Amino acid sequence: MLELKSIIEKLQPVAVIGNADRTITAVNAFDIENTDESIISWLNQKNSNKAYLVKSGVVLIPNTLLVDDLPSNATFLTFENPREAFSKLIQYFFMKVRRQPGIASSAVIGENVKFGANVFVGHNTVIEDDVKIGDNVIILHNNSILSDTIIGNGVVIGSNNTIGGVGFGYERNKENQYEVLPHIGNVVIEDLVEIGNNTCIDRAVLGSTRIRRNAKIDNLVHIAHGCEIGENSLVIAHAMIGGSSLIGKNVWVAPNAAIINKISIGDDAVIGMGAVVLNNVPEHSVMVGNPAKPLKARE
Repeated sequence: MLELKSIIEKLQPVAVIGNADRTITAVNAFDIENTDESIISWLNQKNSNKAYLVKSGVVLIPNTLLVDDLPSNATFLTFENPREAFSKLIQYFFMKVRRQPGIASSAVIGENVKFGANVFVGHNTVIEDDVKIGDNVIILHNNSILSDTIIGNGVVIGSNNTIGGVGFGYERNKENQYEVLPHIGNVVIEDLVEIGNNTCIDRAVLGSTRIRRNAKIDNLVHIAHGCEIGENSLVIAHAMIGGSSLIGKNVWVAPNAAIINKISIGDDAVIGMGAVVLNNVPEHSVMVGNPAKPLKARE
């Protein structure tokens, strides 16, 4: 059990409305029918009017609501960004203990691999020669981290990923047969990147495929050779980024989007669900459709 006052002290809400002398037993998705006063949940701006119908419990709400009309039988913590506050609530009070550093006995580690402090490597993960791994890194199970990959600090890698594989690059020879183009570059994953499950990130032909600081890569994503994913950008499930494409900062690439080779996506752009991008995208654009066309500027 958890005292609400401890949550208030840690999260520092803009205001506390109602009884702060409560005990919290669980964190749940918002349910307008909840009658358990020990449950804590949250409302975003879009659904914030439901706060006026709350029956019980503790709810994190936007600080833009009119507080005079809020029900007195519940407690409300107001924030500029209640979703962010809810995320911190889970991290601080409800997350399971972080995995203890160590390398699973079934992992295979190559030669000249350099590990930082507090690294976790899961079962059946293969780390090839000359890989460099920073501090506080989590690499879960059944991954292939291929030679010369560089992984920064605070990186989290899920399961069943291949990082540093050879990209799909071929050239016809004189006999009209395809021959693979050698890929002698590597993959660089900067600090605080998170990668989900079943994702492939190919090494560059020359130089580096680079995932910039704090980028987040979802499950089932393909990032081809020589790409750069910009700082703080999100690439969502089933997206495909073609070779040598440059994704700027704070870009959102939605599910099932496809970006052709050598495309540049400007900072703060949104690539919509299922969009097929065939041309460069200016910053702040919202692109939708096949072929992708601008819908509006991103606010």
